[in-house]
Amino acid sequence: MKKSLVISILALLVAVVALVKEYLPCTHKTAPVPPVNVEQVLKDHPEYVVGALQAYEIKMREEAEAKHQAMIKENEAKLTENNAPFQGPADSKIVMVEFYDYACGYCRRLYPELDKLLAKNTDVKVLFRPLAYVSQYSEYAARAVLAADEQGKFSELHKELFSAPKQLDDKLVDELAAKVGIDVEKMKADMKSDKVNAAFENNHSLAEKIQIEGVPSLIINGELVQSAPTAIQSKIDASK
Repeated sequence: MKKSLVISILALLVAVVALVKEYLPCTHKTAPVPPVNVEQVLKDHPEYVVGALQAYEIKMREEAEAKHQAMIKENEAKLTENNAPFQGPADSKIVMVEFYDYACGYCRRLYPELDKLLAKNTDVKVLFRPLAYVSQYSEYAARAVLAADEQGKFSELHKELFSAPKQLDDKLVDELAAKVGIDVEKMKADMKSDKVNAAFENNHSLAEKIQIEGVPSLIINGELVQSAPTAIQSKIDASK
């Protein structure tokens, strides 16, 4: 039996006990407690079980989110270090960190919306931290943009990789790099350099420390934000 299921069952039992206590009529503390058929109570009120489980799930989710947020705060200084490609004012008081994967469909769909949003909010600094979570080609693409940054071409390749009409592979990454004027041979050499190795590994280390399990993941001023344009804009507005 899975640990999560065991915990859920135990939580349900605790909830049922509490529920039965609530069900009992109020009596004087010295009065005998009337017997209650728990099974019958639950048969008569099955919504109590559903309510108990829902309350438990909400509680567990809130505790997980609080723990996740604490990890982000603990690592905020490392998350916002200038050791990743970025756009926007270097000294901006609004800092967004994006963890993403070039092979991620959700990341691809978010890209044009996020690009428009950032064009309207030029006072936001965005640090880009590509990961290799989704496909066998994710690492090559991530390393390629980190190497492209060495030639001052991160933004150009970043846009092409997210705008490509077909699924990425190593050959397509090279073609797109050449298209935007990148020296592909230098890029390939830089992809294996100590600097790019450190940047790539640092992104994954940070993602692990703050328990990033899916992409895209956005953090604005130390808080995890839903990857929806309205939620992102609301957080930016609240940070001004």
